[in-house]
Amino acid sequence: MAILIDRNSKIVIQGITGREATMVTKHTLAYGTKIVAGITPGKGGQDVEGVPVYDTLKAACREHELDTSLVYVPPAFVFDAVMKAIANGIKLILIATENVPQKDAIKFLNIAQQRGVRIVGPNSVGMISPGERVKLGAIGGDNVERCFVPGPVGVISRSGGMTAETSWMVKRAGYGVSTAISIGGDALIGSSIKDLLALFEKDPETKAVVTYSEPGTSFEEEAAEFIKSGGFTKPLISYISGRFTESMPEGTVFGHAGAMISGGTGKPSTKMAKLKEAGAYVLEKFDDMIPTLKKLLG
Repeated sequence: MAILIDRNSKIVIQGITGREATMVTKHTLAYGTKIVAGITPGKGGQDVEGVPVYDTLKAACREHELDTSLVYVPPAFVFDAVMKAIANGIKLILIATENVPQKDAIKFLNIAQQRGVRIVGPNSVGMISPGERVKLGAIGGDNVERCFVPGPVGVISRSGGMTAETSWMVKRAGYGVSTAISIGGDALIGSSIKDLLALFEKDPETKAVVTYSEPGTSFEEEAAEFIKSGGFTKPLISYISGRFTESMPEGTVFGHAGAMISGGTGKPSTKMAKLKEAGAYVLEKFDDMIPTLKKLLG
């Protein structure tokens, strides 16, 4: 099994005729994932790798049953794309676009929550469920099996690139991934670690979860409280990067927009302490993941 996406997902790509979206479409279809439709205003009637293109999402929904959207539009147009997806009944929206205006993100994340719509991202490289041969976004590229093979370990990563590296470590340990999710590197994102742990808890085939975290936000502290309250009972292995940032001036942004310590919030040392206190297996070194997985999963 998997969370969020599986072989029954009915996927539409908003902005499908753009350069990156076209490449992602080709790689996704080659992996075996079905893409039902694509949207680019003014390009209706064309196709991308055999996927029919429509001028509007409304027009696509008249011809197809759709429930999952991958958004590949410029930052200024993400709000409109998300609102159209919500209005047309899409229940899962993954936003690949980075540097989405925060005023727009605040609005569409609030509306999505009110409407019961799940958003992953912005600035997400994607998600993948290898056992279902379904991927959403650029994740895995054109050589998916290098890092992503089926197995019992869920992966949650703030970093897109480290989603792949973490999954590769899981593979090196002799296991595979149920679902791997890049939650996005922008300052405001739709799905937190806690949100996804709740889904992995309900997935009978996920036996453990690995998280890769960065400085900034209180996601790890929230996850720790969730574990302590009994919301997540499976083994959680966590690696917190960027401990050197605590010696730098407060407010300095490291890499992603969300990787910032401010007002005492977001310190890697605090995250590590809270997770350890909650019973998570907090790694001192990234390479410690392999022996830790072997110890926990046998």
